[in-house]
Amino acid sequence: LNIIIEMLKLPLSINSLPIKKYQKLENIIFENVSFKYSKHSKIVLKELNFKIESGEMIGLVGTTGSGKSTIVDLLMGLLIPTNGQIIVNKKNLYDKKYPERINSWRATISHVPQNIFISNTSIRDNIAFGIPKNQIDMKRLEKVAKQAEIIDFIKSSKKGFDLKVGERGSNLSGGQLQRIGIARALYKDSPILVLDEATSALDIETEKKIMKSISRLKKIKTIIIISHKKSTLNECDKIFRINKSSIFEDFEENK
Repeated sequence: LNIIIEMLKLPLSINSLPIKKYQKLENIIFENVSFKYSKHSKIVLKELNFKIESGEMIGLVGTTGSGKSTIVDLLMGLLIPTNGQIIVNKKNLYDKKYPERINSWRATISHVPQNIFISNTSIRDNIAFGIPKNQIDMKRLEKVAKQAEIIDFIKSSKKGFDLKVGERGSNLSGGQLQRIGIARALYKDSPILVLDEATSALDIETEKKIMKSISRLKKIKTIIIISHKKSTLNECDKIFRINKSSIFEDFEENK
């Protein structure tokens, strides 16, 4: 108890201070970015050079273990490059003189992983995650639920948005969990949306409808999608293929 009390007296770290999001994205540049998990491990990504412009919809493809998720983790600021720079709006994301920059960047991104974290509360609370009930915008909630193709399921229940999802989402199917995750990311309304195999548990028709809704956000948001399904990437402006620790723009996939 004494140790905890002493810890509570410590000054706030940079991670605890109020965070300002990026108001505008110009572009993201990977400049000779290499990465490995430790000094003695093999290199995962080698000298990546590519550019993502604001408002583009980008697809990332590659075999299992090729480094797709690692690239996304680097882009989101969850991993630090071993070598090279990640430049956002002409500024190095990891400039030691501006440690608050990386926190601002992380707050600018909405991420939909393959496995969605679900709390044992209502659908409302899981979509508007972390927002006090009296501050939840119901019109916005219904809009994103419609975009994520979960609104029909919600309306079919007598409890609607108050329906309890159960422990780890036990009252929902895998596809419904993924759609709640997508609705959550859309509710956050971030300038950057990252989908990491976010539609893998969905049937073809539902996936098509969701991807059409998401593709309408192009130009408004910058969207990065990891998927093994070609159909998911149909609306992408560019597709990057990761192969043997390197990245190539896949012109054939774009045609």
